[in-house]
Amino acid sequence: MDFTPIKTPLVAKKMFPSYIWDIPSTEKVIYLTFDDGPTLEITNWALNTLKQYNAKATFFCIGNNVEKHPEIFQNILKAGHVIGNHTFNHVKGWKTKTEDYLTEVDKAQKIIELHQSPIVNLFRPPYGQITPKQGKKLIEVGYKIIMWDVLSFDWDKSVMPETCLNNVIDKTVNGSIIVFHDSIKASKNMQYALPKVLNYFSEKGYRFKTLEEV
Repeated sequence: MDFTPIKTPLVAKKMFPSYIWDIPSTEKVIYLTFDDGPTLEITNWALNTLKQYNAKATFFCIGNNVEKHPEIFQNILKAGHVIGNHTFNHVKGWKTKTEDYLTEVDKAQKIIELHQSPIVNLFRPPYGQITPKQGKKLIEVGYKIIMWDVLSFDWDKSVMPETCLNNVIDKTVNGSIIVFHDSIKASKNMQYALPKVLNYFSEKGYRFKTLEEV
């Protein structure tokens, strides 16, 4: 596991208050998010699993993957989930010029809008990497930058599936935004943890909502 914390520290949230890290609530509500799809088999599996628990989620899609798998993208929409922008090629903001980064976001946006009518205004930077200038520019044109409260670490192959599950169960509170990945790299851990997360929090009376109304 790298040095990224499972639970986002309060100091980080205060340093970047214009980004959305969680949705504080007294209600038993949590926000599941999935990055990097749509992906063959993995995304449809996630959709079927969410359906079993009547759970809704937000999918931050890579434009290139939407272009390659439009039918899976449509499955996300038909299931009533919400879409977010995750750039076209999953680029690292810290290593990308602002102009090029904005082009990446815009290119993904155009592909997403080709396949759905609602305007997408949610954006999550790949790897959580975004410069202050990039963030400011995106907010100026209407994007809400969605970060996270809890990382499952499903993508990290050095993390055992049980640890991935415990990361979420131990750190999630009311209003947490939780990150999973509907990607091949994360599939082993995600496919182990997601059903158990859904079952655990469902039994405790939690609802799983989208970030549509943030």
